[in-house]
Amino acid sequence: MNFLVVLASSRSNGNTAKLSKEIAECLHAQIVDLQELSISYFDYKSRNISDDFIPLVERMVLSDFVVFATPVYWYSMSAQLKTFFDRFTDLLTVNKELGRKLRGMPISVIATGTDAELPSSFTGQFELISNYLGLVYHDPLYCCCPDEFNPQQHQQAIQDFLGKIA
Repeated sequence: MNFLVVLASSRSNGNTAKLSKEIAECLHAQIVDLQELSISYFDYKSRNISDDFIPLVERMVLSDFVVFATPVYWYSMSAQLKTFFDRFTDLLTVNKELGRKLRGMPISVIATGTDAELPSSFTGQFELISNYLGLVYHDPLYCCCPDEFNPQQHQQAIQDFLGKIA
């Protein structure tokens, strides 16, 4: 399978990035770091149509499975990932043909944070987005990292996650 990991964090070398690299290595996946792209906020007049949003969605369409990676910020996804998902409106209005190609695409989320468990508000937003867009949502992987991410500490959870999607 052709996997793509979309990293959406303020730190390209933080805990979420480290988890992303671990997952990408296991899946032989490419990582796209939203920090390295220019994706602007949703614009009703579509003045941002030439930014990096459409090229990234075109890469997603060529993938068999997309994993979104985000830290948990205030019980929610990162601002970078929220901006990216807000732009999906473009796929419902000005670029419908490309948007239709995402229907049925399997996705999941990997996340890091400091809470012992992933908040229900976090998973709920991905379930709702997936249902609305016709994506197939798979259970997320969450790694509690009060300090530095340690892959050995989360090895069983990582293996369980990989077993469900690979």
